[in-house]
Amino acid sequence: MITGSGGRLGRLLRAATRLSDPVGYEILFQSRASDTDICWSPGDPLDAFPKCDLIVALWGRTDGDERALAQNSDLIDISRDVARQCDADRVAHMSSAAVYGPGEDLTEDATLSPVNPYGAAKCAMEAHIAQTHDPGGPQDIVLRLANVIGADSLAPALKGTKPVHLDRFGDGHGPRRSYLGATDLLRVILKMTNAQAVPKVLNVASVASVGMEDIARAAGKDITWQPAPETAVQNVTLDISKLIAACPGLSRTGTAADLVADWHALEDAS
Repeated sequence: MITGSGGRLGRLLRAATRLSDPVGYEILFQSRASDTDICWSPGDPLDAFPKCDLIVALWGRTDGDERALAQNSDLIDISRDVARQCDADRVAHMSSAAVYGPGEDLTEDATLSPVNPYGAAKCAMEAHIAQTHDPGGPQDIVLRLANVIGADSLAPALKGTKPVHLDRFGDGHGPRRSYLGATDLLRVILKMTNAQAVPKVLNVASVASVGMEDIARAAGKDITWQPAPETAVQNVTLDISKLIAACPGLSRTGTAADLVADWHALEDAS
């Protein structure tokens, strides 16, 4: 069960499900909208939810002021209520690479040093999960997602008609990030359903990091460069050793061309 699927990432995951049609799984999507499997809003009766093995809590705020972003922590308890209603074994909470701040090949044990309000809100969400965990309830899993192509901050520029504006750093290049396609994210979700053991915190990304300039060029976009301000972060890349161990056999393609092709296929399907 994937909750909060009305946003950009939810739509991409729905398209990935239609295209891949995974055998042996039934994947249901919830949102406030009527075009999903379950139309439900927090506060509605929980009996709208059927039994399931895994809850993927996709809902949350990605922008707004500190008070708005604090809703990410409030949704933890709602996710657990839904999981208990569904007799789910696990509930996966969506965190972000933004909790780390700058760095390369960051492991799950790295110090959390967010540089923006969104990253700070996800840190607070993770702390709430750790402090309020119920040993008798479903297993809490925190997924620290890389940038998902088509659902990240670069996506609107890639869809537009104007050149993509990027910061240029001292080495002549732009930002580099760990990325992930929604199709591979769906594969991770399916693997977690039946995995014997899943770490409490897990980086989720493709095997290689990607320059945003490479993504823009792969999408056929021109680039307008601007000097990177002092506060800009060039590199945020994730180590995925634990992901590979927990979910063996995943497709871990990660070139800019791969990512853009996957995104375009999902956009066409949606």
